[in-house]
Amino acid sequence: MSKTAKIGVVILAAGGSSRLGRPKQLVKFKGKPLLQHTIDLVEKLDFKKKILVLGSNEDLILDEVDIKNFEVVQNPEWEKGMAGSIKIGLQELTRDTEMEHILLLLSDQPLLTTEYIQRLSMAHVYQKPMATYSKYGSDLGVPAIFSKSAFPFLENLKGDQGAKKLTMNADFVYRTIEFEQGGFDIDTEADIEKLKGLE
Repeated sequence: MSKTAKIGVVILAAGGSSRLGRPKQLVKFKGKPLLQHTIDLVEKLDFKKKILVLGSNEDLILDEVDIKNFEVVQNPEWEKGMAGSIKIGLQELTRDTEMEHILLLLSDQPLLTTEYIQRLSMAHVYQKPMATYSKYGSDLGVPAIFSKSAFPFLENLKGDQGAKKLTMNADFVYRTIEFEQGGFDIDTEADIEKLKGLE
């Protein structure tokens, strides 16, 4: 994946799990925590820099997950929403002035594959929009990848605004890649029961 050499990856795993009552990053799927699955997928690919943003339950997560070659940064204000974690991850990546793209991932999309990450990244690098989002049904979101021209837009996110908010800006040029199973994430015990059926 030489074309992705200047892509940095940020896994956004700072949030709590108020609806679930326990860290969803540590929910087991096929014998290991969901966050470990995401880390392991990324480790198979050639990215320039890898950041893991943690907040709630940081010590517990680090006890149970092998972070491999990821750098861990803490979002002390994780309760204020996703925007803070995005900005912290971006700031860490752009300490490397050669960074051209940022790939945002979550820790609770168990059906994500290395092949999809590669397809999303390569499509973005070749077609060069400001951003490429995953599309599932009528919705879009992460995994998503952003070019350097989009970094100032990400820096301006506030509170619980996620990167999807940028698509409402008329000056923001983006495209999408179909990720049919991307809408399945883990927020409730019912989701966990569904997940067990996929093992």
